[in-house]
Formats: sequence, C-alpha cells, structure tokens
Amino acid sequence: PLGLYRGYLTTVLREIPFSLIQFPLWEYLKSQVRVKNNGSDPSPGESAVCGALAGGFSAAVTTPLDVAKTRIMLAPSHTPQASYGIFKTLKVVGGESGVKGLFAGVLPRTMWISIGGAVFFGVYEKVISIIEK
Repeated sequence: PLGLYRGYLTTVLREIPFSLIQFPLWEYLKSQVRVKNNGSDPSPGESAVCGALAGGFSAAVTTPLDVAKTRIMLAPSHTPQASYGIFKTLKVVGGESGVKGLFAGVLPRTMWISIGGAVFFGVYEKVISIIEK
C-alpha cells in the first residue's frame, strides 16, 4: 500500500519551484502586455499566451525534478532506487546520463504544460472578465 504514495513528496517538491516560477512570470508578462497596450489589461487571449510562455519556461527549468519524480515512482519495489530521495536520484541520473538525462523529455513536457498554461490562464481571465461585468 505504501507504494501508492511513493514519489508524493517528490511531486510536491517539484510543484513548489514550478509554481514559484510560473505565477510571478505570468504576472510579469501580463505587465509587459499592459505596457504595450498603453495601460489596458491584457485580453483573455493575451493572458493565455502569457500563461503558455510562463508554463513552458517553468516546465523546462523544473524538468530535472520531474525526471527524479518519475524515476522514484517507476522504480521496482524492493530496489534501492525505490527509496531514494530526490537529491540522490538527481545525483544518480546526472552520473549516469549527465545533463541530457536530467532534461530527458523536456520538449514534450514543455509543450504539454504550455498548452495547459494557455488553457488554464486564458479560461481564468475569461471567467474573471465575465464575473466582473
């Protein structure tokens, strides 16, 4: 039963830096759009593009944490790898495959989360604009 929760802490440790990068970056990008729009708030579409860029960047830079999380979750039970923490897993992956291994899957992860960021932030801004009317 504990195997079901293997990697939970690693998932949380991945999400914290992801969110700490994504949300401030999204707000910064929206502020730049606001400047470009002479002080007008970004449209939901513009906010969606900002969300896609913020999500994609955040996904790319936190990919090593995602690689560690995946390795821990997929390690066969009763192997040492199944009980490794995030830092030991990063060290092992880096030792085995170098930077390339730490960033394995960066392109599909970045693309997928960019799409998700666009949808999430675009819908969020659209709902806010409907509620405020």
